[in-house]
Amino acid sequence: MKTSEIKKLSSEEMEAKLVAARKELFNLKMRKAIGQLDKTSRIQSVKKSIARILTIQKEIA
Repeated sequence: MKTSEIKKLSSEEMEAKLVAARKELFNLKMRKAIGQLDKTSRIQSVKKSIARILTIQKEIA
């Protein structure tokens, strides 16, 4: 998710996206641990999305 897209979201929507991204990251890590994950680069992109959301939330606050 791009920064410009995140800035357009309300605080509730940002929080929902953050929760969803954290759940996805957890699931990706579990799949990697048991050897079912093919595209490990997805983990990195989800981590970056989480960082973007948190950064924008702190800018707003």
